[in-house]
Amino acid sequence: MKNTLKENRDFRRLYGRGRSASSDCLVVYAMHNKFGAGRLGITVSVKLGCAVQRNRIKRLIREAYRLHLDELQPNTDLVVVARFRAVNAPYERVERAYLRCLKQLGLLQTKEGK
Repeated sequence: MKNTLKENRDFRRLYGRGRSASSDCLVVYAMHNKFGAGRLGITVSVKLGCAVQRNRIKRLIREAYRLHLDELQPNTDLVVVARFRAVNAPYERVERAYLRCLKQLGLLQTKEGK
C-alpha cells in the first residue's frame, strides 16, 4: 500500500484537527486532504502485546481498509488506533468496528450515490 501516513506531523495533525469516532476495539481519526488520494495510518501501542500480536492487528485493519476503500469518501486521511480489545478479536469484529466508526463520521458513500 503506497498511500500511507508515516510522518509524525501527519498523525499529530489528524489527532489535533481531525474528527474522531470510537468503538470497543478501534478509534478512527479522519480528515479531508488535498493530495488526490486517501491515506491510512495505523497506531498499535507496544502495551497491546508482542510484535506478532501488533502486526496481526495491523494486518486486520489494513484488510478492512482495502476491502471497503471503494465505499470511503475520496481524499480522506484516516488514522486507526487499536485498543486492547482488538488483540484477540476476530477479523469480523475488527471490520464491524471499523465500519461503525466510518458510519459515525459520515465517511461511507452509498452505492447509489457513486
